[in-house]
Amino acid sequence: MNITATKTDTANVLVTAKIENSDIEKNLNKIAKQLAKTTNVDGFRKGKVPPATIKQMYGDKLTQDAESEAVQTIVAEAKKELDINQADIIGDPTFKKYEKVEDGVDVELLISLRPTIEAEGYDKLAPSFDEPTVEDSEIEERLTNLLEKNSPFKKLKEDRALENGDQAKFDFLGKVDDVEFEGGKAEGFELVMGSGKFIPGFEEQMVGMNRNETKDVTVTFPKDYQAKDLAEKEAVFTVTLHEIKVRGNIELDEEMVKRLLPGEEGATADTVKNKIKEQIQSEKISKLYNEELKPKLMDALVTEYNFDLPQNIVEQEIDAQINQKAQEMSEEELETFKGNDEKIDELRESVREVAVDSVKATFLVDALAKKEGIEVNDTEVSQTLYYEAMMNGQNPQEVIEYYQKNNLLPAVKMGMIEDKLFAKIIGLDK
Repeated sequence: MNITATKTDTANVLVTAKIENSDIEKNLNKIAKQLAKTTNVDGFRKGKVPPATIKQMYGDKLTQDAESEAVQTIVAEAKKELDINQADIIGDPTFKKYEKVEDGVDVELLISLRPTIEAEGYDKLAPSFDEPTVEDSEIEERLTNLLEKNSPFKKLKEDRALENGDQAKFDFLGKVDDVEFEGGKAEGFELVMGSGKFIPGFEEQMVGMNRNETKDVTVTFPKDYQAKDLAEKEAVFTVTLHEIKVRGNIELDEEMVKRLLPGEEGATADTVKNKIKEQIQSEKISKLYNEELKPKLMDALVTEYNFDLPQNIVEQEIDAQINQKAQEMSEEELETFKGNDEKIDELRESVREVAVDSVKATFLVDALAKKEGIEVNDTEVSQTLYYEAMMNGQNPQEVIEYYQKNNLLPAVKMGMIEDKLFAKIIGLDK
């Protein structure tokens, strides 16, 4: 077997080899002998099955295994020849050529290596910024909304029509084509008008109703409605309003402070306002970081540092970019690419620069995070997903299981490492 291994750059190794037919035959005989010792075949004692019988039984599968073993030998020899550590290899070798010829197989393999990154002075690339300020008017506006949401509802004594912001207690019965449907009926249901929790148009049509009034509300289910059999269908709900409630006295008194900060001893109205200020400040910094500082720092790092990239990782990223674009295409657009290699190549080249920058950024973040000693453990990842799920009204356990099942946890962890790293470089981790 003739093998030549050449480093095309610091991150890629090109291996050319010729697998002779004699190499394949040798491996085939060895595998057949090994199988003969353990395979049960009628008419033969265990361990006494002739290799020729094994070859006949397994046929092409045995030849494939023999060729695969030859390829493993090629990779092992290339690593030995260039003194490559297994830890430096990224992913599996990729075939540039695997051509069966009369006297064997012509092979070209690409082995990708972890990039060598010499990054110094990256702290000087941090974008400057003015720390966001919080105005008193912003605190008061947030406080007013908070008080409105947390003030208990009280039964309306006066006789007036239902308004936005009121809490209505009502019965409803929904029908599609004059037929009741599952989940379309309730009694004593309570809903705040203007909350947007019902089908679009439902709450708006209830506004103006009086107590003990019955009214038909006509709405159309959204296209993405969870019950697919009801999506985009028109429904008529017969609604009977029983009770109207309004917000009670909205004041930041001692009782409200306890409601807003349960379990916090000694909390006062000023404590609530200070916490609101901290929350708004945090939100502004987060917005500034995500929309301005993070993109600027990432662009600066990618522009500043140049190093060889493993080609197989770049091609994988191009594949990912193409798949993303394909999901956004219509069936007609996708059809134009079928069998059109030239058009596919053009599409790949159109995303290559973005893919290269993305791969480059990933390796830079990994290298700098290790240099700064920044890590994120699995518990932190789970806690983050748990908190986000709770904030979005989702089942935390189901969200975490979804991420686990779809192998998305590594990407979440990488994102958290990136944010920790960038916050430290920019100076937001204080």
